[in-house]
Amino acid sequence: MATAKQARDVRGLPWLKLLVVLAAIGGGVAWFYGEQIAGYSQASTGYAAKYTCSCRHIGGRDIGHCKDDLLAGMGALWISEDADEKSVTASVPLVESTTATFREGEGCVLEAWDG
Repeated sequence: MATAKQARDVRGLPWLKLLVVLAAIGGGVAWFYGEQIAGYSQASTGYAAKYTCSCRHIGGRDIGHCKDDLLAGMGALWISEDADEKSVTASVPLVESTTATFREGEGCVLEAWDG
C-alpha cells in the first residue's frame, strides 16, 4: 500500500532565509568597517560622557536636559549616571563604553582608554 507524502509547512522558511541573509550582511559590514566603527564609537562615547558629566555635576542640570544637548545623531548612545560615584557612562551597546567621573578641583575626567 502506497503512502502519500505529507506537504511540509514552509510558511516560516522565507523569514528564516531573510534572517540568515541579514545576519550575513551585518557580519560582513561589521568585519569590513569594524575599525572605523570602533574609532567613531570611542570618540563619541568619550565626548558624550565628558559633556554630560560636566553638564550634570558642574552645571547642576538634570541629566535628561544634558542628553538633549548632545550633538545630532548621537541618539544611539546610552547614557547612565552613578550618583554615588558622581560619574556618567556613555555607551554604544556591544561596541564601546566610556565613563567620566567628577573630581573636586579637576572637573570631569575620562577614564583611560585601552589602546
